[in-house]
Amino acid sequence: MHHSTTTATANSVNAFYNYLTQGLDDLYRAFHSHNFMSIHFLQHVLSSLQSFHSQLTLVVQKLHLPVGEKWLDEYMDESTRLWDVCHVLKTGFSNMENYYTAGANISSSLENIRFLHHQSSRQILRAINICHREKVGLEEVNRSLIETRIQPLLMKFNKNVLIESKLKRFNGFRGVLYALKNTNSLLLMILLSGLVYCTSETSFSSQGNTNTYNEEDVAFGSGFMVSAARLHERIKESEGGQLGILLYEFRHTGNTMDELKTKVERLEMEFDVSERVEMLKNCFGVLKCGVENVIVQLDDFFDEIVESRKKLLDLCTQM
Repeated sequence: MHHSTTTATANSVNAFYNYLTQGLDDLYRAFHSHNFMSIHFLQHVLSSLQSFHSQLTLVVQKLHLPVGEKWLDEYMDESTRLWDVCHVLKTGFSNMENYYTAGANISSSLENIRFLHHQSSRQILRAINICHREKVGLEEVNRSLIETRIQPLLMKFNKNVLIESKLKRFNGFRGVLYALKNTNSLLLMILLSGLVYCTSETSFSSQGNTNTYNEEDVAFGSGFMVSAARLHERIKESEGGQLGILLYEFRHTGNTMDELKTKVERLEMEFDVSERVEMLKNCFGVLKCGVENVIVQLDDFFDEIVESRKKLLDLCTQM
């Protein structure tokens, strides 16, 4: 390989590592400007996942990779894993529909109630209990989804792979793909915990060193692993060992329902029922909108994965 080609290849690889580092640092800053596991933050995580994958496709086209070599299989394996996990994300998050529909029904069935009395309190409690059953059912289904579909797809961080000679293979592609795999694993864990379910297996607090990167581990590329470690640690601190669906908007609907239920059970006559019902309606409206937006984003990502796989296959046939 000519010196100029080697330099161009090295520049492309280093640019990719820098792109990952910058993206992870942006996520770290975004984490501090939103509520823990909010829709806005998780959409930012999903956007990062998309842009990192798109950037990899661009880098591959600059690396002059050999036709018919293992690099394409390795890329296809990772893009398949990404596809499979994102389908679980879509399934689990779509499962919220019954819950937020039940929440909207609370609002519509109670919107004419202004004052609290025995009959209206029974009506409110009945509507809340129906919604609560949907919530419990959703959590059960999503926990099972994580346990049966996700655990085989989780990639554990392996320090022993950090050997420069291995990672420089295929003009640096293997290092680039390894960097992406680890970053993908971290971002997918965040999305699964927020949108589907955080189990004791996928909890950041129970992972020990899994997906945790230390400065001394950086044997290649840039400091993207340090940026990943910082984001991982920050999420672990905020998570505090919580399990279940961590999405802020989902938890907010539950807390708002619980507050209304407590007041109704105590027959607190002085509070404005209609105001509380309106608050509940708004909470469920925000959740519904968030779910719909994320589903659209995931569908776009599926299209991008298909397009990228086609591009790289075409690249091989044209070489």
